[in-house]
Amino acid sequence: MEFCKPSFFLFFVPVLLIYWRLRSHGLRMGWLLAASLLYYALFNPWFILLMFASTGIDFVVARRLPSLTCPNRRWWLVAACITINLSLLATFKYLLFALHSANWLAGWFGGGFEVPGWRLILPLGISFYTFEAISYVVDVYRGRVQPFTSLRDYLLYILFFPHLLAGPIVRSHDFGPQLLRPKRFSWLRFEAGVQLFLLGAFKKAVLADWMATIVDPVFQAPGDYASTALWTASLAYSVQIYGDFSGYSDMAIGLAHLLGFKLPANFRTPYLSASLGEFWRRWHISLSNWLRDYLYIPLGGSRGGTIATCRNLLLTMTLGGLWHGASWTFVLWGVYHGLLLAFARVVPVPAWAVARWTRPLWVALTFLCVTVGWVLFRASSFADAATVLRGMLWPTSGVCVPTEHAAMVLAGLLALFVGGLIDGRKLAARLPMPVAAAGLAGFAALYLALLPQRASGFIYFHF
Repeated sequence: MEFCKPSFFLFFVPVLLIYWRLRSHGLRMGWLLAASLLYYALFNPWFILLMFASTGIDFVVARRLPSLTCPNRRWWLVAACITINLSLLATFKYLLFALHSANWLAGWFGGGFEVPGWRLILPLGISFYTFEAISYVVDVYRGRVQPFTSLRDYLLYILFFPHLLAGPIVRSHDFGPQLLRPKRFSWLRFEAGVQLFLLGAFKKAVLADWMATIVDPVFQAPGDYASTALWTASLAYSVQIYGDFSGYSDMAIGLAHLLGFKLPANFRTPYLSASLGEFWRRWHISLSNWLRDYLYIPLGGSRGGTIATCRNLLLTMTLGGLWHGASWTFVLWGVYHGLLLAFARVVPVPAWAVARWTRPLWVALTFLCVTVGWVLFRASSFADAATVLRGMLWPTSGVCVPTEHAAMVLAGLLALFVGGLIDGRKLAARLPMPVAAAGLAGFAALYLALLPQRASGFIYFHF
């Protein structure tokens, strides 16, 4: 029941109407929790039991922490809670990957073993809600937030359905107070939510899904295609993954607004970044901030000199790559970004080279580096990634993509860059209400007219 499908509206519209008809704040929160449980159960009801088990442990541990005075007992309790959360994530997401990797490594030494043929079903959103649970327990341990006093509120913090499956990763100090604050319906907020949802739907169903029709055939058999096709597909994937993930984030934030909640921004025109450091402050912001606060800084951050800083950057980005999926291509993608960030620390850009007139050059270079990295992210194997990168570097003959596909990619890139320079929401706010309403209706009609025949699922639902 993805956001763009009619079945979601059959679920959401009754939820929204009943939610605002209820007068009691407690009844509203209870109804919202029930709706969130139903939403998750529609994907796989058995995973609700797993969710209850993990959230129950987190809730009890966090409630217990303030009453403990022994530092060692507090530390071990938090360590045990984090271990349980990461163990669940590792079991469902990485167990078979680890077994296959161990078998491959043993083969190098003349050994090996039979890897079980069973397949574990990955609980949707487990990477996201695991990080939320860990951040909550750690923040309570550090004294930054008070533990939830209501199990209902903690469950709703984890299960709030707009962000449950693919983020943004929400912190308890941002979301917790909103659960206690009575909600009042606002037409201005409702309008902002609808605008964000339509923008996200356009990014996903028009930009991302049309780009997928270009990307998928090329990456399924990259050896058959010419260099021009490989470049076109790689650029198309840069558009696709941004439209797909930022589209989901926009829709999630818009749905939250319709319910009276505010979720953190997850993207801020990342392809207009002039460095990789700036890119990671603008791309998947909630994950970047989580990795900074709960991994990079605890490792030492930039406090231990250049070598230690580079080590911490490399470890953080490598684990960030592994978080995205159980594949060595994701690990290599994380290593790639970690090495580039470390290189930027060792060899900083000279002050004379940073000026307003040189920024477009740095933006283009950063986008090129990010696009090359997306090849590692998208490829299904090292061999496919090597084939694509080799074809992008050296002229290769093969199948060429149609001219209209290249035009579509160019239009998608222009939409991203020009759209990033123009704040459409601020522009709409300055227009008279009839004009803004007509523009919104026209945008919705354009969205329906440009829908591709084949829709693809959200990329980040797999993570």
